[in-house]
Amino acid sequence: MLMRLLRPLPALAGAAIMFVTLDISAAERPDSFADQAEALSPAVVNISTTTIVNDGPSADMPQFPPGSPFEDFFRNFGDDNRQRRASSLGSGFIIDDAGIVVTNFHVIENAEEITVTLADETTFVAEVLGQDQKTDIAVLKIDPGDTQLTAVPFGDSDNLRVGDWVLAIGNPFGLGGTVTAGIVSARGRDIGNGPYDDFIQTDASINRGNSGGPLFNLDGEVIGINTAIFSQSGGSVGIGFAISSNLAKRVTQQLAEYGTTRRGWLGVFIQEVTPEIAESLGLDEAGGALVSSVNDKSPAKAAGLEPGDVITSFDGKKIDKMRDLPRIVAETDIGATVDVELVRNGSEMTVQVTLGELEKAELVGLIGEGEQETGSAESFDKLGFAVEDLTAALAEEYGLDPETRGVIVTEVVEGGPAFAKGLEVGNIIKRFGQRRVEDAADLAKSVAETQEAGRAGVLLLVEVMAVNALSRSVSPRSKFRRTTWEIKKAGHCAGLFHGWQDREMSSAGDERVGCVSLKIQQPGQIGVVQL
Repeated sequence: MLMRLLRPLPALAGAAIMFVTLDISAAERPDSFADQAEALSPAVVNISTTTIVNDGPSADMPQFPPGSPFEDFFRNFGDDNRQRRASSLGSGFIIDDAGIVVTNFHVIENAEEITVTLADETTFVAEVLGQDQKTDIAVLKIDPGDTQLTAVPFGDSDNLRVGDWVLAIGNPFGLGGTVTAGIVSARGRDIGNGPYDDFIQTDASINRGNSGGPLFNLDGEVIGINTAIFSQSGGSVGIGFAISSNLAKRVTQQLAEYGTTRRGWLGVFIQEVTPEIAESLGLDEAGGALVSSVNDKSPAKAAGLEPGDVITSFDGKKIDKMRDLPRIVAETDIGATVDVELVRNGSEMTVQVTLGELEKAELVGLIGEGEQETGSAESFDKLGFAVEDLTAALAEEYGLDPETRGVIVTEVVEGGPAFAKGLEVGNIIKRFGQRRVEDAADLAKSVAETQEAGRAGVLLLVEVMAVNALSRSVSPRSKFRRTTWEIKKAGHCAGLFHGWQDREMSSAGDERVGCVSLKIQQPGQIGVVQL
């Protein structure tokens, strides 16, 4: 690298001002990628799959209402459930000369047959060793027999710098081995592909068929798995995304060894700390991951984590954004005891958590008669909603734990502040700020104190009950009109609702978490993620 010193300007106040230009020497620019392409191409494979697709009833068959006398008659003239074989193409690469191949999950999803073709056109039938939809990674096995395979190693994607040269090799549009070059455009991209997104962005040309292929550094190491492109036309526009090798390496090792992933499990639901939420919690800045719910049988519960905690560090790794936490927890060894730094009620503290296993938690679903109680009701006209006590009788009626305490939202005024922030009839308010809500009177007192203090907003911990066939008319003692509301029993989980902020916010969207629909504050933002 050459530094060129230009002529100094006339002295100003006794000091000389100089401009310096930096020239990158020609020696640092690769003249050709031919050596890398020749050495690496034998390790890159083409993957073709065959899938059975159900086309449904023939388009030529007349459609009649169910039970029509013509239905059975015309069914004999058409195939009621036609099936056909569909083919697709992708890429992959060999990481072990014993025949271990890595590709994208979406390349082989639902495949009946998988064929792997080497650069010299030798073909093999492949079997799936393991697949992981959350990271879009799959590991295949072929039997090479006497064929000598070329394998490539994973590199350290954390050492990548924006501007580094990279090579993409794959099978675009089924053309066969194709090499393109570009640079690292950005790191740590979250494209909404899954809870563990950590993508490398590159301008190396990536097209359909490149999925599952490797992204190499100039040392011949795989530093990414080409997975997605941003395009309105379907072709490359210079914005491609590759799964980082440090994420892929751990997942592929587990899939090859166990046939499944083995991720750490904390047992919390979290969401982003927005500037408004940070203000309501008295935080200096928006950052970290806000705990909105804690699983009763989880490591987090055993360690004493509570809703409203803001996790700022996990196992010594800083949590800048909510999306950092799921990936870091998943990458931590099962059974490891780690320090979790958090903020609770304005105070910093550290707790120790011993992680469980996410896959086991998913497998086991870790997700009396008497006189009926009469609860009180409260309405909050300025905020546009009304509540009543969640009595033991109501809790039993809706399939909840009789010990559940809080208040249930009975009415929401359309167009009001609460409506605008996503509060819905049937929501259960369990916390106001970081204080527990015992009953409607308790909530009314907290609201009054907060409004008198002149605060613009507060965080409500809201439990959302999902849906099946109970309905109930409620007429709380308030100015609100009578409302019929329906709650359907199928489970419940927690989300967070930001109080009566006067500021405009983006319209809410729906985010599904298991069987529960939660409101999120910004389109495209991940609302709640289970760890």
